[in-house]
Amino acid sequence: MTDRPHENAPGRLKKRAQFLAVRRGEKRRGRLFLLEVMRRDDAGEPRLGITVTRKVGNAVVRNRIRRRLKEAVRVHAARDMACGTDYVIVGRRELLQTPFDELKAELSRRFR
Repeated sequence: MTDRPHENAPGRLKKRAQFLAVRRGEKRRGRLFLLEVMRRDDAGEPRLGITVTRKVGNAVVRNRIRRRLKEAVRVHAARDMACGTDYVIVGRRELLQTPFDELKAELSRRFR
C-alpha cells in the first residue's frame, strides 16, 4: 500500500518532530486558519499536516474542521502546493460556517 491513496493528494506529516520543524518556518495568518510553511532541501513531493487545537471545540467539532480542510486540499488546493515544501494548517472554528468554495479559494491563495 502506498502512502498516497489519492493521486493528487500531498504527502503527510506524521511525527510531532515534523510538525515542530515547520513551526520555525513562515507563518501566513488568515481568518479561517493559520498556515505554516517551511522549505525543505529537496525536490520531493509537498507534505501536509493538519492540526486543530482543543480550545476550538470538542473532538466532534475538531474532526469536522479537519475533514473539511483535507477535502478542500484534495479537490482544489493540492495543485498550488510547491514541491519540496512542508505545510501545517492550524484550523479555526470559523471554518465550519464558511462556504466550501470560499474555503477552497482561501487555501489556494495562502499556498501561493
